[in-house]
Amino acid sequence: MAEKVTIKKKHIVMYIGSLNKGGAERVMCNLAEYFYGIGYKVTLATTYLSDDEYELPHAAWKVLKSEDDENAVKVLNPDEELRYVDLQGGEPMGIGRIFTALMPYEKGNRAQNFHRRIEKLTNAWERLKPDIILSFLGKNNVMALQSALSLDIPVVVSVRATPSEEYATLGLKAAVKVLFPAAAGVVVQTTGAMDFFGPLIRNKCRVLPNAINEEFMAHNVVPFEDRKKVIVSVGRLDDNKNQKVIINAFSYFVKKHADYRLMIYGDGPTRDLLERLCGKLEILDETGKGADGKVTFMGSVDRIADRICESEIFVLTSKTEGMPNALIEAMSLGLCCISTDCPCGGPADLIKNGRNGILIPMDSDVKMATNIFHALERLADDPAIARKMGGAALSVREEYNPDSVNAKWKEYFEELM
Repeated sequence: MAEKVTIKKKHIVMYIGSLNKGGAERVMCNLAEYFYGIGYKVTLATTYLSDDEYELPHAAWKVLKSEDDENAVKVLNPDEELRYVDLQGGEPMGIGRIFTALMPYEKGNRAQNFHRRIEKLTNAWERLKPDIILSFLGKNNVMALQSALSLDIPVVVSVRATPSEEYATLGLKAAVKVLFPAAAGVVVQTTGAMDFFGPLIRNKCRVLPNAINEEFMAHNVVPFEDRKKVIVSVGRLDDNKNQKVIINAFSYFVKKHADYRLMIYGDGPTRDLLERLCGKLEILDETGKGADGKVTFMGSVDRIADRICESEIFVLTSKTEGMPNALIEAMSLGLCCISTDCPCGGPADLIKNGRNGILIPMDSDVKMATNIFHALERLADDPAIARKMGGAALSVREEYNPDSVNAKWKEYFEELM
């Protein structure tokens, strides 16, 4: 009788701060589900359990409401408040999860905490014995490399935003120079991002763009003539996303085009400031129903594709971006897109100016608002141009198709393993 041969699954550990609803976190969740779906063992290593996380269909864990459950494990949220989770309470043999925050009783002074965090990660990698570690974002990448230096485990670090922003301090810049040469690979989202690094690290770089979310790929494209006179902005409300630029542009635009409205999706620290600006400009929609000539703040919502699919125009006003998910997704729905041509080149990789969207040169906020106002005027006054650009934008469905992008990640990982 032939001896039964057991083939060990390749094991990928993916490391990030939390699964909070952000762009990088969504990409990691999508990758986790993809690799799990094709037969890999996948474990997510996060520092924290966020209170607003993406839900994974094949998660092996379950979040608990209290510690009364006999399987409750104490973890921390990003504010370092206690939360509870059953690490085996989800799908059997599903995507695993570990937490790496230092608990209050584990803490010492600042230097001790750094070494203890590194030690905790090293112990986790030794216990999990992955075939490869994928890390996302800034300090996480530094921690992943430092903690795996003594181990024979390839580490891939992924820079998700403009590198000069993600590694802005002298300490982080020094850590990049010292530790990134030890990485098995460095994933960036745009060719422009590679220029931040010296030749040694640049040779390790691989451009792997974001895939379009399945929700958007599965969504029907609304014919342009059936769309509503709605301009949308989607993203965290913060200084970098710079939504005050579109608000100022819209305030002039509606003087001639009062039948349009601006709907802003997302939440964040600048929301109060933006609402006050709209109030000052007398364009704040206080009904919350999307009144003509007004700006409505929609907050953070689920199923964003359903919300924006009937809109005509999408505007991104960021100061910096990696490969902006919101822009790719809007293009995949056939919206006519306007974006700042911000570093490190993500929007310019997506938009061919005047063909499948409009790029706004980086300048002062006043100048960019003026240029966006003129772009909105052009599109509203000539719907044929808007229709043509929206139709051309649909080509992202092929180039950034999840099957195609995920296959590139798989090919890359198998090279390194």
